[in-house]
Amino acid sequence: QVQPVESGGGSVQAGGSLKLSCALPRPEDTRFCLGWFRRAPGKEREPVALIDSDGITSYADSVKGRFTISQDSAKNTLSLQMNNLELQDTATYYCASAYGSSYYCYVARSGLSEFMAYWGQGTQVTVSS
Repeated sequence: QVQPVESGGGSVQAGGSLKLSCALPRPEDTRFCLGWFRRAPGKEREPVALIDSDGITSYADSVKGRFTISQDSAKNTLSLQMNNLELQDTATYYCASAYGSSYYCYVARSGLSEFMAYWGQGTQVTVSS
């Protein structure tokens, strides 16, 4: 495995829940940034939820209180619990990781996701009314 692999996407009614999972390419270094990003058709990619090696999490304003990011170091996986899904959550969701510094999460919060070194192929989430 040389890149993250996402799973758990699908179709769900508004107000429902989904849990996305990501198998990471390798164990984390002492310092790292892990995150979920999404891209809706015709729109730019945006950070959804991030977690760094200090345990600091951050969320896009649009998902605060609804999404939760978590890491399972034993399984080397990253998850995103998505509750109370809304139509605007429809997008392709990507798992990404960077190693060596938690600074990558700092810049990702500002919208500069090009610093993330590893990207999955994405999993589709479709929310219907």
